[in-house]
Amino acid sequence: MQQYDVVVVGGGPTGATAANDLAAMGHKVMLLDKDGRIKPCGGAVPPKLVEEFDIPHSLLEAKVTTARMIAPSNTAVDMDIGGWVGMVNRGTFDEWLRDRAEKSGATRCTGEYKELLRDDQPGPIVRYVDKAGEEHRVRTKLVIGADGAASRVAKEHIPNAKELPKVFAYHEIVKSPSEPQAGFDPLRCDVYYQGRVSPDFYGWVFPHGEETSIGMGTAVKGHSLRGSVKILREGSGLEDAPTVRTEGAPIPLKALKRWDNGQDVLVSGDAAGAVAPASGEGIYYAMLSGRLSADACAQYLRTGKVAALKTARKRFMRLHGRIFWVLGIMQKFWYNSEKRRERFVSICRDPDVQRLTWEAYMNKRLVRAKPVAHVRIFFKDLAHLLGLARTDPR
Repeated sequence: MQQYDVVVVGGGPTGATAANDLAAMGHKVMLLDKDGRIKPCGGAVPPKLVEEFDIPHSLLEAKVTTARMIAPSNTAVDMDIGGWVGMVNRGTFDEWLRDRAEKSGATRCTGEYKELLRDDQPGPIVRYVDKAGEEHRVRTKLVIGADGAASRVAKEHIPNAKELPKVFAYHEIVKSPSEPQAGFDPLRCDVYYQGRVSPDFYGWVFPHGEETSIGMGTAVKGHSLRGSVKILREGSGLEDAPTVRTEGAPIPLKALKRWDNGQDVLVSGDAAGAVAPASGEGIYYAMLSGRLSADACAQYLRTGKVAALKTARKRFMRLHGRIFWVLGIMQKFWYNSEKRRERFVSICRDPDVQRLTWEAYMNKRLVRAKPVAHVRIFFKDLAHLLGLARTDPR
């Protein structure tokens, strides 16, 4: 039986990053991934991700410079990003990450994880089935579950993983227009805060160069996903754009309170709930949690102390727990009625809000250096909450 230091289940940005880092440290790593799966995703990545994870600019299909927020009344507010946000094609991007992990020394295997088995020997046994239906078993010292929001690894080994709150995301990848199109800008991301599109989340039209992602998310059962995307396609003038593919998957909305089983399993990325509330942004946080999980596993392998596995979540929440808390409150309050969505989009016109929002997004931290701007935003928010401010920003 093949033996590994770490088996990483899932080859998205989380798993590929963890496998790459561990292999680069000299550990024997197996990266197990299903064949051909692409997660529905807007594909936005901040410059910090490109720099921090050494991503070549050639992987960026586009660099958008504006974000348009669209209210229930169809009032649109354009926010100048003050730089650029990269857009990636997840099929190309994820495969590049997996290939990098393999070049660093990880063993890539294509197959579906089934379960962990234990016997009288040290370390669990990973049972998986390849594309031909043949069963395989490998022994390992540790397992990283990076197999998404519906993670089988998490459900089997992490307390309360089955109760992780989620929205279901659905998008259609279409061919971007080759000619100028009313309602569509290849350098602008459009975000729809409309109940008819999503009763509790939002919809998006994100250009990726030759292709565009049109999608939405919701936790409301029975809401028409395809009907919502039809509205988005019509609103952006892309109703007749050829469809390349369609995809759907759950997105977690809250980080799990535990990421490890106290023994030999650690979950990361979507499997751990490492996705920003309100925005659903996940690529940067997926890769960061993968890196922190790799560090935690390396520490365990070096010291033999199982407490090392807890450091992945501790470090992640120390860095981003506060902003996740703020975004969670924002989603619960602003997304629960058309009136509040209208006011939320109105607030987005404010220059202080725009500047601090994009600085926080680009740097992945709350901006503390401008207290006067925060005070101004507080009183403007208060006016909107009390209904003293105009709803229509025009």
